[in-house]
Amino acid sequence: MLKEERQNFIMKQINLHNKVLSSDLCVKLNVSEDTIRRDLHELASNSKIKKVYGGAMSKSFSHTTGIKDTYAQEAKRHIAKKALTLINDGMTLLLGGGTTIMEMARLVPKGRRCTFFTVSPMVAMELIEYSDCEVILLGGSLLHDSYIVTGSMVINQLNDIKVDLCFLGTNTISIEDGITDSVWEVVQVKKAMIKSASKTAIVSIAEKLNSEGKMKVCNINALDYLITDIDPAEKMLSPYVDVLNVL
Repeated sequence: MLKEERQNFIMKQINLHNKVLSSDLCVKLNVSEDTIRRDLHELASNSKIKKVYGGAMSKSFSHTTGIKDTYAQEAKRHIAKKALTLINDGMTLLLGGGTTIMEMARLVPKGRRCTFFTVSPMVAMELIEYSDCEVILLGGSLLHDSYIVTGSMVINQLNDIKVDLCFLGTNTISIEDGITDSVWEVVQVKKAMIKSASKTAIVSIAEKLNSEGKMKVCNINALDYLITDIDPAEKMLSPYVDVLNVL
């Protein structure tokens, strides 16, 4: 594979998943760690990505750039609008992190009266800026590069609350493996979030469907909704329609 093709593949993975690990790229591309290291260095030098420990992340998912350069932003805004149809006045909701959830936070209608819990400082700031809802930011250790709080403190807080509906983004999802992730701390927080919710909705662009990660969050039947940017009648969604409410 030529360098340009390799770097295009790397950019695609980063745009889809916000963060990638060098070790995973080595396996997927069948190249050495030195090759991946050089590719990441070159992409970072050209301001296309941000290098982080063990890999790289999208520049769009950063506290300095917000979501103005978000990958597939129109698709994520479409998902956000669908997700908001599930929210009614008086509900207590729990939000994860990620660019699609941030789009949701920006689109909550003025005058909506809900209580939002969130593990993401960035999402909390968007909610405070754009909505009239009560916003409660759960506390814990702020995970480097993911911008959500993790650790025993936030898990203990999640164990003490019960919300009507939880909205989660995901890096990977499939019928066979359910929701997976590549960061152990994130997996533990997502498990606790799902446990604290009466119902759980996954928000994901269709490009992420039928992908898998290394660490299990939950089986697909532990979820209630899947909200994507494509029509539920699309053929690729058929397996999901059989087990979930697909919007």
